[in-house]
Amino acid sequence: LLATGMLSTRLNPTALRHHLMLHAVVPAPQTVLEDVRKVPPAHHLKIQADGHLRCRRYWRLRIDPPDTRSPDEAALLEQLQRELMAAARRRFSVADVEVGVLLSGGLDSSLLVALLRQCGASRLATYSIGFSSSRTERGDEFEYSDLVARRYHTRHQRLRVDNHTLLRRLPEAVAQMSEPMVGQDCVAFYLLSEWVSRDIKVVQTGQGADELFAGYFWYPSMRAASHLPDLERFCRHYLDRDDDDYRDCLSADYQAPEVTRPMLANLLRQAHQAGAASFIESVLYMDVTTLIVDDPVKRVDNMTMAWGLEARVPFLDHRFVEFAANLDPDMKLREGGKYILKRLARRLLPQRLIDRPKAYFPVPALHEAQGESRELMKDTLNSRACRQRGLFNPDYINRLLSSRQPLLTRIRGNKLWHCALLEMWLQTHVDGKGGVAA
Repeated sequence: LLATGMLSTRLNPTALRHHLMLHAVVPAPQTVLEDVRKVPPAHHLKIQADGHLRCRRYWRLRIDPPDTRSPDEAALLEQLQRELMAAARRRFSVADVEVGVLLSGGLDSSLLVALLRQCGASRLATYSIGFSSSRTERGDEFEYSDLVARRYHTRHQRLRVDNHTLLRRLPEAVAQMSEPMVGQDCVAFYLLSEWVSRDIKVVQTGQGADELFAGYFWYPSMRAASHLPDLERFCRHYLDRDDDDYRDCLSADYQAPEVTRPMLANLLRQAHQAGAASFIESVLYMDVTTLIVDDPVKRVDNMTMAWGLEARVPFLDHRFVEFAANLDPDMKLREGGKYILKRLARRLLPQRLIDRPKAYFPVPALHEAQGESRELMKDTLNSRACRQRGLFNPDYINRLLSSRQPLLTRIRGNKLWHCALLEMWLQTHVDGKGGVAA
């Protein structure tokens, strides 16, 4: 679309504010470009011959009243196993063809391997990727993915990528991003998908489980802050920055008034209207129906489809989502989060994998932004294109570059990487008018 020259590439300050505050999430219908809109989740858009547009919702998540929920934890555990197994089964052919799983070594993809074996996948291929470790952060989780592959006798393959290759291939991943995505695992999925697509054309992945079952560290923090008003509880533990940091980051020409908090307040109200009976239930509803679409789901879809690899997501089967959304949120949050999913995993997976602290897809070179990767980010943010655009406050960028330690957002993202990625995306898609991506 940009390559046609028919669209303005003017930046959208409101969307930029959402992008910087919500770890690159810009809820529909806005995007960072003023002339581009996107279809909201669970809607379809019909364009008639006369140019008339009709956008209609085709599915809505509803939450039943708490007094209709079964308190029988043992029965719910059995139902959880049946529902998740059915969702996984629906995503592979019952014929004798090989099923693939992107096996990170985490709880969610490991559960899929176990359940696929149970529901008849006799030929199972698994794939893991790892990167160079740093002094403080491991670059792979092969230790755990190997445990699962051995237990379930999969045809397991591991891809290890050094930092030089990672940074050399990074522009390709940026070119495949429909919108700027700061998740450090984007390039991991891109490189892994290239490799896997030579071997198989359909895989299953574990995206969605953390949002459905309260797996992130900020959910318990929100619950503990019960003395605060609901919106403040959410913003204090979820937004990347406070207002001062946002204003300090962008030049005055690109700043927007406070729009993110009112938008989030509206989403929380919608969750309540859909049946959410508590603050935490509203947050989980909002994550599943809105924020997940613009973060993990979009990342995986863009990066896998770049290589014609179809990634299927059993945890986001709409029937399974309806079941999971109606589980007691307190049961999900117990013991640090994902309690009932961990109970299921104890039947099927090695204990070492379940009881370790939650890890995030490790790409140390991007998360820590040191050495060669830091130089790349520095060159990007000091480039002529960046200076002419005038998006960022130069003093803010200089502080990020001069700090000896990574400066992190509230939810542990690297601020330097976030700014550099946004500028890389703009240089690729806006300055290049889509030419690189095409």
